[in-house]
Amino acid sequence: MKSKKYINWFMAAIVMVVAGLNFTSCEDEPDKFELTSGGPSIRYVRMSTAENADSLVTGAYMDNTICLVGENLTSIKEMYFNDQKAILNTSFMTKNTLLVDVPGTIPSTVTNKIYMITNGNDTVNYDFKVLVPGPVISSMSCEWTKPGEEAQVIGDYFIDDPSVPLTLTVGNSNIEIKSFTKNAITFVVPNGLSESPVKISTIYGTAQSKFNYRDTRGMMFDDWGAGEGGTGLTNHGWHNRDIKNDATSLDGSYMFMGGAAMTADGAWNDGNFSFEYWPGDWNTPQGFTGTDIRLSDLVSFSDFENKALKFEMCIPAENPWMAGAMQVIFSGNDRVTMQTANNTFFNDGSGYSRALYRPWTATGSYDTGGKWVTVTLPIATSFVYNEEGSPASIPLTEKDFTGLTIFVWGGGVVGTDCEPVIKIDNVRVVPN
Repeated sequence: MKSKKYINWFMAAIVMVVAGLNFTSCEDEPDKFELTSGGPSIRYVRMSTAENADSLVTGAYMDNTICLVGENLTSIKEMYFNDQKAILNTSFMTKNTLLVDVPGTIPSTVTNKIYMITNGNDTVNYDFKVLVPGPVISSMSCEWTKPGEEAQVIGDYFIDDPSVPLTLTVGNSNIEIKSFTKNAITFVVPNGLSESPVKISTIYGTAQSKFNYRDTRGMMFDDWGAGEGGTGLTNHGWHNRDIKNDATSLDGSYMFMGGAAMTADGAWNDGNFSFEYWPGDWNTPQGFTGTDIRLSDLVSFSDFENKALKFEMCIPAENPWMAGAMQVIFSGNDRVTMQTANNTFFNDGSGYSRALYRPWTATGSYDTGGKWVTVTLPIATSFVYNEEGSPASIPLTEKDFTGLTIFVWGGGVVGTDCEPVIKIDNVRVVPN
């Protein structure tokens, strides 16, 4: 057993070593930031990147990083752009340079100045403009919203100004705005709107959507064979999904999927959850005309990497979706036609690409409250999975767009037993 005297000596030695380390650490920080007295002087402002170091600026967009160059910049304890406070990081402050992000909040009062509060609580200002981007349009809650119903346009920088009010236009029609935030505009769709892009104007500029309201471009399935003036294409495979037209319809007939039990692991149930369109007739040689057409003869898939598959979807609140992935699978004639019908082309473990749409995984349950919403699946970024949700090993090529399968099954996710109802309409491929 060690003696008490030895233990006391050992502990004292440890205390001395720690104290010495602390003293050394303080001595080794000659560049530790300290606020200085006096006031700053700004000679110029430049962008922060090395390649733009020679570019002097008198304004910058929100969230951009700029570099102030001058003297005694370590005297600044607070900084404001107009009326918005910036975050100062002392690690990026020296006497001659100061890196700072322009605040990302739109100023309420615009003075076009930077205000610098010194250690002595004096204020020094410098002329500088905070540039606000023009509006950005990302999407619409439902591109086929019926007249009289509410819709939302989602995006950014929706700014109203007394001198130049925020405006929303569809085609040649000015739309009354019900409410808005910086990221969303809510409005009631008026009667008489025709297919047109959405346009938003603010004091900072004008933007036009890449999508159209009531978009018919690249349409593949809309009337579902019900003779309502659409493409006429419908079930064309092993299963006949119900085609319905009722009070919940968006625009005539829609395709009904589900209404049956789904296990937590999304077990195979193609009798209730699979829709197929496989092209071709039963003639020899096989023909591809009329309602047997190849999808690629109906819609252009050139430059498919810059296009998206879109459709409208409705899920009642009483039948939420809580398991299984919606596997959206394009196919070429070399994989499946009506005469070569099979389900092995997407289920043989080969890693053939498809999209896996599974919005319920965010919260464990998903429904649209009985409303129709627009679903967008960019081909380049969504159609990259195999059946289990891993990266696909066989990418899509331009020849892989003659048929389409939509099957809610598996997908590498486990949820909750459920009985989902999924209604789908207006399946189309459009520029993304």
